[in-house]
Amino acid sequence: MRPKIILLALMLVTVLPCTIQAAPSLPNGIFSSDDPINVNVTTEKKKEVIEINPNFFAGIAIDIVTVILIILCVYYPNYKKMDTIFTFILFNITIFLLTFVLNKVKLSMGAAFGLFAVFSMLRYRTSGISMKDMTYLFIFIAVGLISAIQMEIWDLAVICGIIFVATLLLDSKFVIKRESTKTVLFEKVEMIKPEFSADLLNELKNRTGLNIHRFDVNELNYMKDTASITIYYYE
Repeated sequence: MRPKIILLALMLVTVLPCTIQAAPSLPNGIFSSDDPINVNVTTEKKKEVIEINPNFFAGIAIDIVTVILIILCVYYPNYKKMDTIFTFILFNITIFLLTFVLNKVKLSMGAAFGLFAVFSMLRYRTSGISMKDMTYLFIFIAVGLISAIQMEIWDLAVICGIIFVATLLLDSKFVIKRESTKTVLFEKVEMIKPEFSADLLNELKNRTGLNIHRFDVNELNYMKDTASITIYYYE
């Protein structure tokens, strides 16, 4: 219940101040006690009209192209996860449309950034999501937000290009080695000693066939004579 209250409070704090407008001031003397005539003041509210202009199509085109490039060139070749791709694309498009609508109805960017913060704080309750997937989710939300605020086409293309190149370089083998991890069960608990670290490392390399360079012992179970070990290796 507490996370729901926090999210609701965050949305109220960011959205309500943007929607409440001050009442129009009236000229002095209209309601003067000396004037016997009662004056009725009426204000007309103009309906906000959302117009889909060519910049909308250009922005969503650059947004979708950037998302597809990151998924096809970086994310999927490295992680091979099809289930998260659906989430990434839907989050991106939803953030783009929400930001575009909020911008067109003359809400300040505080509302858009408030929604951005709310969506970026979401977590899955059914299964855990890794830190790397959360980083990609943040990237796709940011791309959708930037693409929807009606920037110049050239400026938007440059910013999205920088995001794509940075993601490609940092999550590939071009700049740094990409380290992967696995958790294995090891039955020789008598080798889980500091003096046998080198022998244990060689044993793990021979069994897995991976280029393991370090490992962490997570849990020891002396009842079953097993150990849970996280291995770190370069692909």
